[in-house]
Amino acid sequence: MVNIDNLSVHSFDIIGDIAILQIPKGMEKKSKKMALEIIKKNKNVKTVYARGKFRGRLRKHDVKFIYGINKAETIYKESSCLMKLNVKTCYFSPRLSHDRLDIAKQVKNHENILVMFSGIAPYGLVLGKKSKAKKIYCVELSKEATKYALDNVKLNKIKNIEVIQGDVKRICPKFKQKNVLFDRIIMARPQLKDSFLKEAFIVAKKNSIIHFYDFLFTDEIEEGYKKIENEAKKSKKKYKILGIKKIRDIGPRKYHLRFDIKMLN
Repeated sequence: MVNIDNLSVHSFDIIGDIAILQIPKGMEKKSKKMALEIIKKNKNVKTVYARGKFRGRLRKHDVKFIYGINKAETIYKESSCLMKLNVKTCYFSPRLSHDRLDIAKQVKNHENILVMFSGIAPYGLVLGKKSKAKKIYCVELSKEATKYALDNVKLNKIKNIEVIQGDVKRICPKFKQKNVLFDRIIMARPQLKDSFLKEAFIVAKKNSIIHFYDFLFTDEIEEGYKKIENEAKKSKKKYKILGIKKIRDIGPRKYHLRFDIKMLN
């Protein structure tokens, strides 16, 4: 938290030595002052950006440089993993660190795991370090994020991760053709209309766990259940909802949610 003219500003993320600040409405002219205060109170921070919107299917971050060393690449540390990325070209949220560790603790020995929309591979890296998974496949559409994911696997010397660049709509049928099926599927998907559950269902083993993420208002949670039900019917799949977990608040009465689904056939 920083204080500027008696106003508390606490909406910022620190990724390595870069801070990304959400500037409160009407305080745009004080952005440099806020940046200076963040650097003053966080000695490891060398660069401050203003948070903008995420654009397109690849979730590129429209950030604006405010103050410090004018750079976009950094190395972030989480759960004993080093994660290299460019904050301008790669989607990444440090606010999901607790979720990554939570899933890692659930992984049983020798699981085959698929991480869809894997980005720079944060889920894959944490699971690779903190679980005894047999093999972790990370599938990402963005060539830029994939490049960093490959670098991160080498940087952390993790042997059981395979990074694949491509669209899950095309990659999952290829897994099925090769009879590569999964014990656990992580669908840390961005805010897209397509649920991609169809693709997850075709590569899920019986009794596998699918972690399906959605962004819903309080009064829309029932729609999340309905979305899963409709896709399961289309794919002729039986399932059980093990639980629903609130990952974080993303707006007034709007949440980033994780549905934990067990496949019954």
